[in-house]
Amino acid sequence: MASLSKTTTEQYSYIKNRMAATFSSTIPIVDLSKPDAKTLIVNACEEFGFFKVINHGVPMEAISQLETEALKFFSLPLNEKEKGGPPNPFGYGNKRIGPNGDVGWVEYLLLNNNQEHDFSLYGKNHEKFRCLLNSYTSSVKKMACDILELMAEGLKIQQKNVFSKLLRDKESDSVFRVNHYPACPELAVDGQNIIGFGEHTDPQIISLLRSNNTSGLQIYLRDGSWISVPPDHNSFFINVGDSLQVMTNGRFRSVRHRVLANGFKSRLSMIYFVGPPLSEKIAPLPSLMKGKESLYKEFTWFEYKNSAYASRLADNRLGHFERIAAS
Repeated sequence: MASLSKTTTEQYSYIKNRMAATFSSTIPIVDLSKPDAKTLIVNACEEFGFFKVINHGVPMEAISQLETEALKFFSLPLNEKEKGGPPNPFGYGNKRIGPNGDVGWVEYLLLNNNQEHDFSLYGKNHEKFRCLLNSYTSSVKKMACDILELMAEGLKIQQKNVFSKLLRDKESDSVFRVNHYPACPELAVDGQNIIGFGEHTDPQIISLLRSNNTSGLQIYLRDGSWISVPPDHNSFFINVGDSLQVMTNGRFRSVRHRVLANGFKSRLSMIYFVGPPLSEKIAPLPSLMKGKESLYKEFTWFEYKNSAYASRLADNRLGHFERIAAS
């Protein structure tokens, strides 16, 4: 397992916080095999921007095998892992999240399954890793398409594939990320917590996340409170992203979330980010407007992606693209 030196831990003193970590039983659960799934998805996206999916169809064997290979990589010496970095745009990152000063108690791999990506940098079993990643992302992509089509049905959009076609496009800008949060028992003292990954929203359409059975994920509610999400390694958690918020003209809200490091157990999460083609124009769907004013200026995913990744994690990334009502 990865370890961090005392010198490294001292650098994290400024991201200690006293934060309650009360688990919530209010997280919406959607069974994709049930006929009411489309209604539950819409309700969850409106109220939370977040929900848990069961009966998702992704084989547990594919999940556990990829997780095992990822953990093998993260257990390598740091100098070996750093051969796969920096993440520009893909590769290995450690502690630093993006180019703008954000840090966290995390190391990560940011990947795509493009044949041009050099998987030889990721340990001796890199071909096995590539095959497992392809199998896993194929299953998760199918689940994402199912969710997006159910979402369109629930919104009563005539075009069932209005969202999912963006994922099916061969130019789709979807990416895969593995986050590893090493245990840090020396820092979990005096009731304090350490930020593993700072609060943020995801820029994409939706994100599909699963983790091992270790706590840490928190989401921000509209009443201003943070709630901890009970871990469930058999299920997936779905985040509404900024792009979907725009496409629904604010009806769905991208969920602000963060991860706290665990004092005694390491946490491994795998996230599939559903991004549209870079040239895709992002704007509220006319079928959802019903005479309402657009809250956002039209922009391409390329423009928004560049803007989002030039910001700090906690920034309101959509602020630059909101239409300001005339006073």
